[in-house]
Amino acid sequence: MRLLIVLVVFIQSVQVYCQSLGDYGISVVEESLSGMPGLQSFAAGQYNGEWVLVGGRTVGLHRRQPWASFQENGNNQLLYVVDPETEAVWSAPLESLPASLHEQLQSSNMVFCQVDTTLYVAGGYGYSPTAGDHITFPHLTAVNLPGLMQAVKSGGNITPHFTQLTDERIQVTGGYMGFLEGRFYIIGGQNFTGRYNPMGPQHGPGFVQEYTNEIRSFLLNTTDGKFELANYEAIRDTANLHRRDLNVVPQIFPDGQAGFTAFSGVFQYDQDIPWLNTVDVTPDGYSVNNEFSQFLNQYHSAHVALYNPATKEMHTVFFGGISRFSLDSSGNLIDDPDVPFVKTISQVTRAENGDMTEIQIGEMPALLGSSAEFILHAEAPHDAQDIVNLSEISKDSLLLGYIVGGIESSLPHIFWINDGTQSIASSRIFKVYLVKGTASNIRELSLNPEGYFDIQIFPNPVREEVKIEFSVRRTENVRVVILDKEGQQVKQVRDATLSPGRYQFSAECNALPPGTYIVQVNSEQLSASRQFVVQ
Repeated sequence: MRLLIVLVVFIQSVQVYCQSLGDYGISVVEESLSGMPGLQSFAAGQYNGEWVLVGGRTVGLHRRQPWASFQENGNNQLLYVVDPETEAVWSAPLESLPASLHEQLQSSNMVFCQVDTTLYVAGGYGYSPTAGDHITFPHLTAVNLPGLMQAVKSGGNITPHFTQLTDERIQVTGGYMGFLEGRFYIIGGQNFTGRYNPMGPQHGPGFVQEYTNEIRSFLLNTTDGKFELANYEAIRDTANLHRRDLNVVPQIFPDGQAGFTAFSGVFQYDQDIPWLNTVDVTPDGYSVNNEFSQFLNQYHSAHVALYNPATKEMHTVFFGGISRFSLDSSGNLIDDPDVPFVKTISQVTRAENGDMTEIQIGEMPALLGSSAEFILHAEAPHDAQDIVNLSEISKDSLLLGYIVGGIESSLPHIFWINDGTQSIASSRIFKVYLVKGTASNIRELSLNPEGYFDIQIFPNPVREEVKIEFSVRRTENVRVVILDKEGQQVKQVRDATLSPGRYQFSAECNALPPGTYIVQVNSEQLSASRQFVVQ
């Protein structure tokens, strides 16, 4: 009977394939797991094939009214251990922990990462009875997974399996935490205090919102069972690192160096819409990629990274979530600046030469994936960064991991009508396989931003004045700027509503230091760039 049930679920599952993963495609299969809690915006770790789930919320999308938004009764007050193979679920209440641990570990959008058998969680946003307000918690907590899991299963004391420090430098929510070459990284995010209010910080009870605008890194020194931050560094860039609720994914770059890519995220300064460019982070620093625009899967969602050493191609697959853009059946880019929930499964590939491309490879069976987590299967060949090694896969079918939790919405747009019934915290589990098969259901972006604008720059190199020529296909507002190689704006060339046609503008360059610069042409939908050199 067990086998029959599995076969029926497999037949009814969503099947999507992506040709650019060599002979393999991605297959998404829903798996029934009774007793699974509904969670979103949580932290996750694993040991011996079992999961620890902590924090997050047990309800769907937050409501817009300050009195109803992020209510304490929607916080996850239990710590879960899940065995996906046996379908066993254990839980323990957080209220037995000291107040600082209890309050942080029931918060949402903590940044987290796992190093060996220790799960590290930092920050998080939620109501603090101690502070008497909603705050971003200034704590970093180390969780001993083997000891904690045993205590939860046996009903024992869970307190000894946590170690916590307090430091305002890790007071972050909605960012990303990673570990590389002995250092911890916290990329992006914000420090939010008070009740959320979409009308702004001066309305209602008010709030304080401070984007970190930083890449923070540090060591952890441990002495007598206690630890503290050491060798702390922060790289600040208010133009390019002003991001939260984003996907930051471990990567192997074309030169073989390991690092991270910060994809998209929100919000741009002048409009409440996602960013389109990406930021690459390595131990040597960071670089802004204005040559690529990510249109699909722009908010945090479940994702998995895969690398092919033979071709030096780096693939990142994103499952559902929230996005300003989607594709129609012909591959045309559909713009919705209200940024709805989407079903899109997309893949971004970085080629050996560094060029990045984006395609849609399928859809989730519902509006799922936002604030979900991808938990890698322990037997999938992967490195310390959880990047799957495609060259080590020889089976016809391999379980990569699981899409766990997240928000399931009943409609693409629910924010302004949300009374708490339009979405839920999902308890659905999806297995993700690599399966040998033919490509299908792939939609490429037919609206190419480079071809759309057809940017020409001359002379190049330039000394005194550069001429920028481009096309506009329809009446829309177009902004033309010049950026330095770090992505900082150094000159605005044009910001106006233009009718369809071919345009040419000039910009003086004699005041710019010699070096490489980028012309960026932005419309409401698209962004394209071209490099030039000032001598």
